[in-house]
Parts: sequence; structure tokens; C-alpha cells
Amino acid sequence: MGDPKRFRNKYEAPKKLWDVERIRHDRGFKLEYGLKNMSEIWRANGELKKYRREARRLLSLTVDERRMDAEKILKKLIKLGVLKESSVIDDVLSLEIRSILERRLQTVVMRKGLSRTIKQARQLITHGFISINGRKVTRPGCMIDMGQEASISYNKPIDISVKSAEPEPTAEPEPQKPTDESTLKKEEVVTGETPSVS
Repeated sequence: MGDPKRFRNKYEAPKKLWDVERIRHDRGFKLEYGLKNMSEIWRANGELKKYRREARRLLSLTVDERRMDAEKILKKLIKLGVLKESSVIDDVLSLEIRSILERRLQTVVMRKGLSRTIKQARQLITHGFISINGRKVTRPGCMIDMGQEASISYNKPIDISVKSAEPEPTAEPEPQKPTDESTLKKEEVVTGETPSVS
């Protein structure tokens, strides 16, 4: 059977965890992009560091040696929508974390107008209301490339309009007069009077 697989974090925590300036900076991203916790920022930062590290490695090589690998990383980032078509390998080093956060499914759903707020976008995704190419997606942090962006839609019909808090008044039905002969006889016995039938 063997030992169970050891799961590791998909992010790297900052070396100085309680840095006030970094916490304020990250909290701004957390509010702007409707993130659940700081680990989602660290995950995006780790993705960005991976691209930068590869770009630095390629820049240390000669032009002929790096041509093939540079084309691969540029093609991937252009497809993801992080870089423009005319970008070069030097542009990878100038990328910011905002470029990665803008390509998350949660952000794209709000930018397309499928939700009113960034938090509502997260709720719609986690509750299974959003689909990509007809397939339900429930991960708000899923990275969306330019080809998938056009196919994002509602998975099932939904009304995101704001409803009023006041309940609509309902008319209560008026009680009907008994018309059955058996009920008329019962009333006659109880009251001693003959009820009039209209």
C-alpha cells in the first residue's frame, strides 16, 4: 500500500510574515479582488515568481540558446492574456501581481457583467452558477485564457436583480356563506332561526 501522499502548500508564505506594510498592501488586493484569505495572494505571487525566474534564466543565455524557450513562455503568457502580442522576454520581469489576479475566473465574471460585485461573482462560482464551454466550474481562482473568456456564461437561469425587503400584500379570501342544506339545518338547530339563503 505504501505511505499516503504528503500534500504540500501550493504557495510560499512571505519570509517576514508580520510586516505591516506588506499586510496593508496585500489587504488592498484582498478587498479589491474579493479574495478569501492571504494564501490566494501568495499563490498568485508564487505564479508570478515562477515566470520571472524563468525569464531571468533565459536572459542569462545567448540569443540563439534562449529563442525556443522564450517563444514558449511568451506564447503561454499571451494566451493567458497577461502580456500583449508584441511583448518580449524583458516584459515578463515588469509584470505585477495585479496582472495575474485579473485573469482569475472570479475577476473575469465580474468584468463581463455576470455579477454586480466581486463577492457576488465568487458566490455564483462556488454555488455552481457559472460554466465555461458548458461545463460547470466551482473554483474562483481558476486561471482563464483569452480563448475561454468568451465562453463564460451562466450554468442555469439566475436572477441577480435586487428584490425589495417588503413582502407583497396578499388579499385574504372572504368567508363564503354556506349553501348546503345540511349546514343550513345545523344553523337552524343552533340558533333557532331559519337562515335566509340569498
